[in-house]
Amino acid sequence: MRSFKHILLLPVFLLSLNVALAQSPDSVYKPGIYTARLYMYGNQLSLPVYNIGSGDQLELHFDELGTGIKNYYYTFVLCDYNWQPVDLSPFNYIKGFTQQRITTYRYSTIAFTRYTHYQANLPDRNMVPSRSGNYILKVFLDGDTSKLVFTKRLLVLEQKATAGGQVVQPFTPQLYRTHQKLIYNVNIAGLNTFSAAQQVKVVILQNNRWDNAQRDITPSFVRGNVLEYNTENNSTFAAGKEWRWLDLRSFRLQSDRVLRADYRKDATDIFLKTDGERTAQKYSYFRDFNGMYSTETYETINPFTQGDYAKVHFSFAPPGNKPYSGKELYVNGLLTNYQFTDDNRMVFNDSTGTYEGTLFLKQGFYNYGYITVDNKTQQHIELEGDYFETENIYTILVYYRAFTDRADQLIGVGTLLSQRNRPGISF
Repeated sequence: MRSFKHILLLPVFLLSLNVALAQSPDSVYKPGIYTARLYMYGNQLSLPVYNIGSGDQLELHFDELGTGIKNYYYTFVLCDYNWQPVDLSPFNYIKGFTQQRITTYRYSTIAFTRYTHYQANLPDRNMVPSRSGNYILKVFLDGDTSKLVFTKRLLVLEQKATAGGQVVQPFTPQLYRTHQKLIYNVNIAGLNTFSAAQQVKVVILQNNRWDNAQRDITPSFVRGNVLEYNTENNSTFAAGKEWRWLDLRSFRLQSDRVLRADYRKDATDIFLKTDGERTAQKYSYFRDFNGMYSTETYETINPFTQGDYAKVHFSFAPPGNKPYSGKELYVNGLLTNYQFTDDNRMVFNDSTGTYEGTLFLKQGFYNYGYITVDNKTQQHIELEGDYFETENIYTILVYYRAFTDRADQLIGVGTLLSQRNRPGISF
């Protein structure tokens, strides 16, 4: 029997979660926290999907600069299709305790940068999501949910539907060479639904990104238990180009993208070669991480506790060495969580005619790109170019809500590849 004290604290718990999560489902709120990751066990390039009733495990990793051990806890918050917290008691969607302490941590070794690495395998047997849907993993200090540290998206799946299809070129002449279109269907034979077109919702992710996700897509046809999606105006994405790459698996062995490095007794600065626009460059295929990154090292055994950090200095030369009028330039990719903040904003240097910016990165292999944001319209324009031939991975998320439900169930996850059988170059 749960204590009366826990029942009294429940409204405060829910209120603090809702206020915090109203900002962003994927954000870091405490200074000194770096390389916060959540992914499928053993696969740093995967979406964090937990299948109910399975033996699936997820890995949670993050570093805190400095020394000393903190009492970090985590909890799950159930959200709807639009990532808004649902007004339900955690006892209705968590089996076991409503918060869990992170007990696995270790001081960094070998690295110049002093940090403490924390990690956990989820879900813990004492705390398991019991309903499918969108969840926010919330990490906080000292068992106090108001001391928010960071949040991560988590997908909990209960397989009741299947999704499949293919990636094709759009028919529209203006998009034919630059975009990729998804034609797919969703089989909901496992559901007893009254109005499939209204109750089933689909979200499409390109390369595990949420910033350009497409949602609220209406099926073109409903044929029995199969929903078909093949209209020209929906599920069409700018194809982009293979991402720029940066190999930081060794600070001593400087890779092709590194111009020079400054080594000091307690820190390292890595200066990259100057980049430029790629919109006019011809398409060239090579195997990339689709905008993501992997924590790795060449010289050490455990990259999570032995990997070092460096200040990585980016530079970008705009056309004519003139700043973009009325626009801000940002480094883009999973290394910045696809967000636009002062941390990843590039500043124009009049003396060199280039944009300059610095990120604090851990050893690993990174993909990145550049994007401008219009100061007035907030329109995002990538500076890489778009080619239909680009290799991308698309994820189809299928949601269902019964008329009596207060949250959307995640009932299916499908994956489509834009290109197959292209071995490319492996880094």
